[in-house]
Amino acid sequence: MNTENNIKKNDNISLLFPPHQSENSLYGSMGISEENASMLDIYSLLDLRSLDFGAFFTTDPQVIRYRQATFEDIRTVEKLSDVLRRMLPFLTDIKELRKMGSSADGVGDSYLYSISEIEIYTSLMDMLREELLPLRPKLRSPAFIAFAERIGELCESEYYKNLTEHLSQLASRVRDIRSITIGINLDRRLVPENAGVISVNSEEFKSGELFERVKRLDFKKGEMTFMAELMPYGKNQSENQRLAMTNAVSNAVTDIFKTSIRSWKKSVQYYVLDNTDFLLQMVPEIEFVIEGGKLISRLEKRGVSLTNPVILEDNSKRFSAKGLCNPSIALKTEGELIPNDIAFDESAMIYVITGPNRGGKSVLTCAVGHAFAMAQTGLPVCAQSAEISPCDQILTHFPAGNEDTVEKGRLGEECSRLCTMFDAVTENSLVLLDESLSSTGSYEGAYIAAEVLRGFSLCGCRGIFSTHLHDLAASVDAINRECLEKGGVKIDNLVAEVKEGERSFRILRKSPDGKSYARDIAEKYGLSAEKIMAKLEKNKN
Repeated sequence: MNTENNIKKNDNISLLFPPHQSENSLYGSMGISEENASMLDIYSLLDLRSLDFGAFFTTDPQVIRYRQATFEDIRTVEKLSDVLRRMLPFLTDIKELRKMGSSADGVGDSYLYSISEIEIYTSLMDMLREELLPLRPKLRSPAFIAFAERIGELCESEYYKNLTEHLSQLASRVRDIRSITIGINLDRRLVPENAGVISVNSEEFKSGELFERVKRLDFKKGEMTFMAELMPYGKNQSENQRLAMTNAVSNAVTDIFKTSIRSWKKSVQYYVLDNTDFLLQMVPEIEFVIEGGKLISRLEKRGVSLTNPVILEDNSKRFSAKGLCNPSIALKTEGELIPNDIAFDESAMIYVITGPNRGGKSVLTCAVGHAFAMAQTGLPVCAQSAEISPCDQILTHFPAGNEDTVEKGRLGEECSRLCTMFDAVTENSLVLLDESLSSTGSYEGAYIAAEVLRGFSLCGCRGIFSTHLHDLAASVDAINRECLEKGGVKIDNLVAEVKEGERSFRILRKSPDGKSYARDIAEKYGLSAEKIMAKLEKNKN
């Protein structure tokens, strides 16, 4: 499983890691797998393309706070996100040129790729000087302050100024080559003995044939006019002949520029490569910060409250959120958002949520997962206020839709997935179960679910079990009596509220009232006795 250690950190500049940050996380983070991130709908919130969300997940409070400052600058400093977006095409081009340069056949080709890379580098630096450096007075985060200072130092250095001048001279020297003058020594029989390049020219030679001169209206015979063509190059030649001549010319030109190539390569190695490498290493971070900034902007436009949670370092496993919202629901719907409060503390580390279908159970379960996932990647969470003791990993057991039901049956598949969770879970994990064991009868489901709850309690993790199994909720007190004596954590009930037959989408901390909500469901879908009879009477008429 990927962790924050999968993202290569630069010793000098990083948008996501403090300088010289130790790679040892608080618990030895296991993070969040792609499957669990997908279950939480993370990839609809952040378009990370080929990046793994889990690679940015961290348990280190210092790293989280560093990132919070980074995203706060993204959130408050206008145009900062645009600068990062404009950087990416330059860096992509440099990467591609390096690939082509490493596989180039000749020294000349490699030289041209090097020139192109440095031209892109100087264009990038000019853009950053014009767009990023004016933002320096507004920056507050250590990451962007250090980044702007580094760019300023590079752009203002004498070496960079000399480099741009040198680049202009060398680039024009190569790109202005339009022809070469070749000298050939002949023996007494006029048979060529040897040949070589006499000069490199910025003008093309013109044909000396009368017909070609008439077409050009040029009747002067200057120095750049052929007296006679040596060979109709490319015409009536075999592939081997064309290749031999091309290689001969290429090797001759390469020999002429060997000195320049060597000095240029040395310049690239000791300056440009070093200063593009640190930028290339930042590409995954830049992409993640850009996407994080987009998410923040979308949530703010939707009117969602955002807060940087207080990050606790006492290993207490506490978590509390006031006015918590689910970002996926907020961005997919236009109605009123119903916030909820929830806390993991000494009075409860695990909750069983019951209530009517579509009453908000699953929404809150995912909202808690989103809060941990966003907080532990440095993003603000969707709440009015929050504090969090980081978890080492987020484990989910949601309806997947692609279960291996042929061999095991759905119940067998669910039990198998639950069993796998116990191979990975630790006391610092967050476990989220939504309608697990719904494929069997209420008695069997409640029995197995109670066993699962006992296991999580004794493990000591934090978790939520959203379920329609009201017998499970009724057994919470008995499970607590058994597990607390053995050192387990306390379990409590949450209930999706119904007022006067209507769902309020508020989740309350209280014991369930024993109702199965069957009548509520029957009424909703027109299957109560009264509505059925009304339909039958209507059909008779």
